[in-house]
Amino acid sequence: MQERRFDVVVAGCGAAGLSAAVAAAEAGARVAVLERAPREERGGQSRYTEAYLRMKSEAEVTDDFETHLAENSSGYVDPDLIEESARPAGERAPYANALSIAEPGFIATFADQAGPTIAWLKGFGLRFDFLPTQFLTKSQPRLLPVGGGLALVEGMAARAEALGVAFLYETTAEQLERDAQGCVTGLVARSRAEGRLRLQGRVVLACGGFEGNAEMLARYIGPRAAFLRPICKGANFNRGDGIRMALEVGAATAGDFGSYHAEPIDPRSGVSEPSVFIFPYGILVNKDGHRFTDEAPGTVDAHYESVTRRIFEQRDGLAHVILDAKHLRIPNHRLAIRTDKPPVVAATLEEMAAKLGLPAEALAGTVRAYNAACMPGEWKPLEPDGLATRGLTPPKSNWALPLDEPPFHAYPIISANVFTFGGVKVDSEGRGLDGDGWPIEGLYAAGEIIGTYYRTYTGATSVLKGLVFGRLAGRHAARRANAA
Repeated sequence: MQERRFDVVVAGCGAAGLSAAVAAAEAGARVAVLERAPREERGGQSRYTEAYLRMKSEAEVTDDFETHLAENSSGYVDPDLIEESARPAGERAPYANALSIAEPGFIATFADQAGPTIAWLKGFGLRFDFLPTQFLTKSQPRLLPVGGGLALVEGMAARAEALGVAFLYETTAEQLERDAQGCVTGLVARSRAEGRLRLQGRVVLACGGFEGNAEMLARYIGPRAAFLRPICKGANFNRGDGIRMALEVGAATAGDFGSYHAEPIDPRSGVSEPSVFIFPYGILVNKDGHRFTDEAPGTVDAHYESVTRRIFEQRDGLAHVILDAKHLRIPNHRLAIRTDKPPVVAATLEEMAAKLGLPAEALAGTVRAYNAACMPGEWKPLEPDGLATRGLTPPKSNWALPLDEPPFHAYPIISANVFTFGGVKVDSEGRGLDGDGWPIEGLYAAGEIIGTYYRTYTGATSVLKGLVFGRLAGRHAARRANAA
């Protein structure tokens, strides 16, 4: 087995891994990055995302940032994410004395470090702006990297290469190695070109969740996970290896292992992220031709996940949005439809039912009941208008216009699995923690592998989390290596 020595070994080449690699290299560390994919596909899911960032400026997160992260867990959030209690120095593990557990907690650190992280990225050429998004209605601003996630990946990779970081493509981390004291000293990897490798150094695990692992999905989310589809091609490389390796050395778990970030997509499409966000302007029906949820409880950016989860619960995890011709008059309505497949178009509801394979009488009855429950009022398609149904179960809270203007349009929708929620527990320096809350010397984690979310995702925070905690982890690991 070949052996190589580095100061920091990063498993994963997405936003989190590259952030860690660049930060460590800038601090003077010798760094290696392992990427399971070939070079032309490097970057995992980060390569394919638009990388929305929940920030109101390049320097500040949104006003609801910390409260939303906490409240979205419905009370199940790990209290250490909110505030890490300081332990007296004499009670700390020996290796925690020099670099104490960071205050004032994971979420606070996340919020405080977002602005400095964006400034850092801008320092080597990345640009950010408030560009149009796919959400026709939104409750919070979204900052975007110009060029999306691909620009992040290529920009940070170029910076890493200029700093001398070694990239090992088509190489998969398999097992962490420890010394007699339990400190992580490196990892064993499998390279397509070179066989088995032993890479020595402090380890940053940034290799994603388990959305590309059918066995783990079935084990944690349940058998209905068979109806889920990864949001993009890069997700297939995320097979839970980092989580498995961390748990094998005693890392504590965090996050909701039975849940995931849901996004509505067109199952007919093979492109990355073929999202369909137009459903608030029509009705959603299941395979029986019945409505099953409020399609428009509020702005689409804040509510699409909860609606998509209801779609996932339907038979075969499938629903259809039924629209009439009025939706074509919504300004910029095409922004809300990212699928490359055309809508199903029909002149009558009976024809639509036949094309979709739905029971015609049931669909017609559903539309009649919905139309009868629509009330007069002013329709404001680009803001919540309170134009709601009356006497209908389930209700529709906004944009409730009758479906009575042919031709009718429809899109099939299933739930994509953008990323899984369960992972490992870290402190606010990105250090992996054991079951007693102590840092595992030599082990760091960043990105999706960190278990942060419970039940519902706080939009536009995942890529930002990877960038922030990748940078923190890489910087800390380099400092420890330099001090050794």
